[in-house]
Amino acid sequence: MSNNNVTRRGVLKSGTIAGAGLAVPTIFTASAARAYTNEPGAGSVKIGFNVPQTGPYAEEGLDELRAQELAVEHLNGMGDGGMLNTFSEKNLDGTGILGRKVEFVTGDTQTKSDVARASAQQMIEREGVIMVNGGSSSGVAVAVQALCQEAGIIFMAGLTHSNDTTGKDRKANGFRHFFNSYMSGAALAPVLKNAYGDQRRAYHLTADYNWGYTTQEAVQTSTEAMGWETVETVLTPVGAGDFNSYITPVLNSGADVLVLNHYGGDMVNSLTQAIQAGIRDRVVDGTQMEIVVPLYSELMAAGAGQNIQGILGSMNWNWQLEDAGTAAFTKSFGEKYGRPPSNAAHTCYVQTLLYADAVTRAGTFDPCGVAEALEDFEFDGMGNGPTTYRGADHQCFKDVLVVKGKENPSNQYDTLEIVEVTPRAQVEYAPDHPSFGGADATLGECNSGA
Repeated sequence: MSNNNVTRRGVLKSGTIAGAGLAVPTIFTASAARAYTNEPGAGSVKIGFNVPQTGPYAEEGLDELRAQELAVEHLNGMGDGGMLNTFSEKNLDGTGILGRKVEFVTGDTQTKSDVARASAQQMIEREGVIMVNGGSSSGVAVAVQALCQEAGIIFMAGLTHSNDTTGKDRKANGFRHFFNSYMSGAALAPVLKNAYGDQRRAYHLTADYNWGYTTQEAVQTSTEAMGWETVETVLTPVGAGDFNSYITPVLNSGADVLVLNHYGGDMVNSLTQAIQAGIRDRVVDGTQMEIVVPLYSELMAAGAGQNIQGILGSMNWNWQLEDAGTAAFTKSFGEKYGRPPSNAAHTCYVQTLLYADAVTRAGTFDPCGVAEALEDFEFDGMGNGPTTYRGADHQCFKDVLVVKGKENPSNQYDTLEIVEVTPRAQVEYAPDHPSFGGADATLGECNSGA
């Protein structure tokens, strides 16, 4: 990027930091001269975009990075402004954040928690970032959120869907705009019942980390509540590539629904291999076998091609929504990159703007002032309708989409159709819900790092 109004300070090489050999970081020690961690000077402010640029979730991560760079352009007064024109708050005027030009650094998480934490630590200690945004894995998000809490930095989570991020692992310095596993289950269950009936037998293949666990739990709980039986649940490694050995037992299990609690390249591979194994051609006791993908993305749908046709799942947002915010963002992103944005891109773009707005409303970059501005903040114009950042757990509440693979796509991006916009009231829950850590789950105290 060559425009002088946006500064990209290189790509950090994650995984080159030897954690055991590091000295105690200065950001973790008190300093009378510093009001808070990485207090910016008068000229510019730097933020960190920590996303998977390699590994099984790389497509989502690279799309997040595209959106993050676009958000910086809009904050610095470049382009058409995108969602700054539709956002219900009018505090951001294209002059950066509190008059400071926005700069950024990037890192590659590789969809590995230890690599992601090392990358974020380098951003904070060596690059002086004031906020970290990103992730395409809940394991990564939980790890980086904990680091930011320790360091006194705000973490604006990107694509993280596990209940744990704003559940048992919630932190006062962390905020999530993306929806979660519980919401997927609550939105999907009524649609699945209408489509397939209430006497189904489900077999779950589940990614072996916290996102997979909570997604399986949410879908299993919601479908069993409407009458479905769970035949089997099997964990699969992230990045397995070949899922055939896990799919073959499904054929002889008596199940008539296969639930793929997989994401990114893993979902593309497992779904493709399940179709090739004849799952959707199979009839079990007179019932046509079906496949469900609880968490969808446009990039996954494109990767799976015609294999996703007619398959139901849920999403946080989709570029085909007919509201002014969605139209503005899709136009800006499309003009810059020649394609519609994914819902992973959308949430990272929105999180960057929400942070900038909170700083502006608070009048400070102090993370505790920013956190206070975000808590119980109500806004609109960002593509999901009226949205609230709940203060009790820092989870956004908004409408959730149920989608399915389009039967007759008109072009390469016309892969999904919106089946239902589930109202937020249907997916809301109490902060002490058992799936989110119960009464023992608390945010703790905000840390400014001072």
